[in-house]
Amino acid sequence: MTKNEQRIRMAVFPVAGMGTRFLPATKANPKEMLPIVDKPLIQYAAEEAVAAGIETLVFVTGRNKRSIPDHFDKAYELESELEQRGKTRMLELVRNILPPEVTCVYVRQADALGLGHAVGCARPIVQHEPFAVILADDLIESERGGALAQMVEQFNDTQCSVLGVEEVPRQDTGKYGVIDPVATDTPGLWDVKGIVEKPRPEDAPSSMAVVGRYVLTPRIFELLKAQEPGAGGEIQLTDAIARLLEQERVTAFEFSGRRFDCGSKLGYLQATVEFALQHPELSEDFKAYLDARRA
Repeated sequence: MTKNEQRIRMAVFPVAGMGTRFLPATKANPKEMLPIVDKPLIQYAAEEAVAAGIETLVFVTGRNKRSIPDHFDKAYELESELEQRGKTRMLELVRNILPPEVTCVYVRQADALGLGHAVGCARPIVQHEPFAVILADDLIESERGGALAQMVEQFNDTQCSVLGVEEVPRQDTGKYGVIDPVATDTPGLWDVKGIVEKPRPEDAPSSMAVVGRYVLTPRIFELLKAQEPGAGGEIQLTDAIARLLEQERVTAFEFSGRRFDCGSKLGYLQATVEFALQHPELSEDFKAYLDARRA
């Protein structure tokens, strides 16, 4: 890496949403704390960030999100109790949620004004560095170091913004930001010619959708600050990225991995089943249960 090249040290986690699709479970409990088997969604996201070399996790929180910082904080009473009872394995699970060199920072989003506004709230922490954004309810299973690690590798090569994308059914484009892609010489990497938030299938420039992973240059903060409300009356990150395209190169990368949309009940259940089938303590018994259900 040359003197002028920058690396990704920070990741922003917008976690202030109300999780209305999971009510009443999310009335008092953040959707990001919903467990997939025995780990909450936000921990999977944090682990993906750490695997990508992230050193600072910036959580943009809101009301009723106290359990998120509590989860990543030290739990003196619980640790003491486990230690006294000789439950060493459980004690290690609690103590080693994050490596000691990783720092957590919490920023409050006072008003629910959309994803773009949430990302903009992290500006005082991130300042003039490129950074990652991870949406925890997009849970991505990958054997290649994690989706974000793959995207950071692309950023290290190009030094420009990278959007994580995957191909979705054409009829589903209205759920995503959709790019107008231009092929490059690198497999899986496109230059982004345009991007549209939640287009109708007949209006979508492609079926390549942005799915909960971003690596962005700090120029996005200025654009978000000036961004007018868009779809749903919210400050849309997609709209600011569309303006970023006018000023600098933006790429899209189709990462290797399987995504589960845990913002939906079906995707959440699918993830639970798939991760349970891989769990070292549960996999055999759970598979036997499913086989018996099918019999």
